[in-house]
Amino acid sequence: MAAFEIFMPKLGESIIEATITKWLVQEGDTIQEDDPVVEIATDKVDSEIPSPVEGKVTKLNYSEGDVVAVGAVIAVVDMDGGDDTSGSGESKTDSTSEKPSQGKTEEKPVVEEKHEKDSKPVDFSDSKKFYSPLVKSIAKKENISVQELDGITGSGKDGRVTKQDILSYIGNRGDGKAQTASASSASQSVRTIETPSVSAGAGDEIVEMDRMRKLIADHMVMSKHTSPHVTMFHEVDMTNVAIWRNKIKDTFQQREGEKLTFTPIFMEAAARALRDFPLVNASVNGYNIIKRKQVNIGMATALPSGNLIVPVIKNADQKNLAGLAKDVNDLANRARANKLNPDEIQGGTFTITNFGQFGNLTGAPIINQPQVAILGIGTITKKPVVVETQQGDVIAIRQMMILSLAFDHRIVDGALGGMFLQKVASYLENFDTTRNI
Repeated sequence: MAAFEIFMPKLGESIIEATITKWLVQEGDTIQEDDPVVEIATDKVDSEIPSPVEGKVTKLNYSEGDVVAVGAVIAVVDMDGGDDTSGSGESKTDSTSEKPSQGKTEEKPVVEEKHEKDSKPVDFSDSKKFYSPLVKSIAKKENISVQELDGITGSGKDGRVTKQDILSYIGNRGDGKAQTASASSASQSVRTIETPSVSAGAGDEIVEMDRMRKLIADHMVMSKHTSPHVTMFHEVDMTNVAIWRNKIKDTFQQREGEKLTFTPIFMEAAARALRDFPLVNASVNGYNIIKRKQVNIGMATALPSGNLIVPVIKNADQKNLAGLAKDVNDLANRARANKLNPDEIQGGTFTITNFGQFGNLTGAPIINQPQVAILGIGTITKKPVVVETQQGDVIAIRQMMILSLAFDHRIVDGALGGMFLQKVASYLENFDTTRNI
């Protein structure tokens, strides 16, 4: 039998494992090259893994819900079609040889059922802390209650509980060390605010959050707990930009086959301002400030499901307006079609979110951790404005927009936030209407 092993692929620099959410094939199925085999999920994005070969699926090594390390063999395909009797014999031998060990593991649920009575299974909606899918999976398998999990002292970034932390806790669980540490930690910590229990009334509909919405919810709560948010607003005259775009957009679409929206123009202005004020293009690690070398701007994108994803344009400060326009359109289209690669939603150093596309004047966005600022774009509306001229002040109809900037007050003070926002506005208001693209 010519067996081909399908591995869990590398999903990005910082991703070391993924969760198998759904098998799209079963053992014994015949598949073609590039047929989707499995759906996987990480903290960042959901993806499908296609088969690099055609043949018969002989082995699925993991179950749905399992967390699998990058590089692990997740499935085996027989490229000869699976008719080799010796292969099937091996499979039976393996199955038979595993029976003794399976017999041992079947005794475990009896012990675990007893433990479940003493410990409440983890319900993460009861916790205000952020946990990775791997930590959640281990907690569920070990029946660690949410109170126990919240009491574990994390060694990761911003005090997060890592895989090693929870495994160490499990190792010390039996001798009482973990409980003592947990109690000590709880007595020294600030009182946690519990989420109120909400009951449904007659006729109410209860809809469980999907996986992505749960991740968004956890991430937003974590961000508000991590960063003291301050939001500033600035009204911008967008008349020059609007006139130039209306003049050039048809020619650009005919030549490049791409729509020219306002988003790449905002990207360009923000990238230039981030170079002027590098402390806004940063992250915080404890009491250390990490000034990012690259300017990687994420753009919050609404999905048809109602969820949100933030694809990232890498090195935005090094691209011209035409390049930014192409990247914006490509990433937005593939985000809505769930075709993004994990690397394309990682490494952001600053984020832009557009409230104006829904007709809103402005908004106060939540910082996309571990960044320290996010720029909100309001709708562009015509309104009467006092304009200074050489002949004196006049009232004119101008196209106005409100920018908002939410920033982390741990390292960005009001003066810096105000100057950065003013610089973005200045780049937009002084836009060159004679430029080519």
